Amino acid sequence: MKHIMLATFILSFLFCSELSAQKNDTIVMKTNNFIIGDIKEMNNGVLVVSTKYSDSDFKIEWLQVKSLKSTKLYLINLSDGTRFNGSILTSIDFPEKVVLFNDKIRIPVRVKDIVFIKQVEQTFISRIDAELSVGFNFSKVNNLAQLSIISKISYTGSKWFFNGGYNRVSSSQDQVNSTLRVDANIGSRYFFKQDWFAILAADFLSSSEQQLKLRSATRGGMGKYIVHSNKMYFAGGTGLVWNNERYDGINIPDRNSLEAFAGLEVNLFDFGDLDLSSSVSAYPSLTEKGRFRTDFNFSFKYNLPLEFFIRLGLNYNFDNKPVENASQSDYVFQTTFGWEK
Repeated sequence: MKHIMLATFILSFLFCSELSAQKNDTIVMKTNNFIIGDIKEMNNGVLVVSTKYSDSDFKIEWLQVKSLKSTKLYLINLSDGTRFNGSILTSIDFPEKVVLFNDKIRIPVRVKDIVFIKQVEQTFISRIDAELSVGFNFSKVNNLAQLSIISKISYTGSKWFFNGGYNRVSSSQDQVNSTLRVDANIGSRYFFKQDWFAILAADFLSSSEQQLKLRSATRGGMGKYIVHSNKMYFAGGTGLVWNNERYDGINIPDRNSLEAFAGLEVNLFDFGDLDLSSSVSAYPSLTEKGRFRTDFNFSFKYNLPLEFFIRLGLNYNFDNKPVENASQSDYVFQTTFGWEK
């Protein structure tokens, strides 16, 4: 009886070990080192792997990966704009390539042509990426207090991408009017073949400098990734905007206008722990003769351990025909410390 129980235990242990091994992913580096673990995602040129023998996730430069194997289901994006749902493994038939496969198709691709990987057999919450950073200054002189907030959230689906953001700068001090600048955005992109995508978004701005109680600009159009690689992405887009503005002044009427828009954005992420991103958009009015607006954003992010980071950001807005007594331009420079998920 004891022998039967011992044999049963050993067989059960081996069976469970085999199942556990099957669930693990295998990554082979160009140095021929092996890493066994769980591939969580690859984004911005960095592969994130969770292992049982480390409390922290491994972060590996994607271009240092020689081959890998996983039977889990992923959303995989290629540099030519192809979006694929399936698994990934190394193939003997295709040296220096990996094969993307599902029940319908098998596609051999080069490792460097893969720009994004994310598990899709996860909960809704796990598909969300978010970050929050805060800066605060206080001075005894006139009881000066300044608060700065930068926040972002995004959701990645098989064909859709949703994102939102909220940024705030406020200050108050004795015997001086308080200052407030808030900008927010919400938007979505629907992806087509060859890195084309449809744009639907709304931007909001409240600025004491420009006497804006609220500007809400809803835009729709088309865009394309001009460069989409593991070192950077560079995209452009164009379309139409419906702009609605309300002002702080009692005698200042609301303004509504139809505008065209053209924009460019770039993100560079092959600089170790640094991440640089920038965007610029131009809005020539179609209903207000001679009016022209511009938005410019720049972000410098330094990644720290445990998902913490330091961010330096610049937002600049220009309007060549503001309301009376308002400034043509408004800008804010923010230095914040934050955490991302």
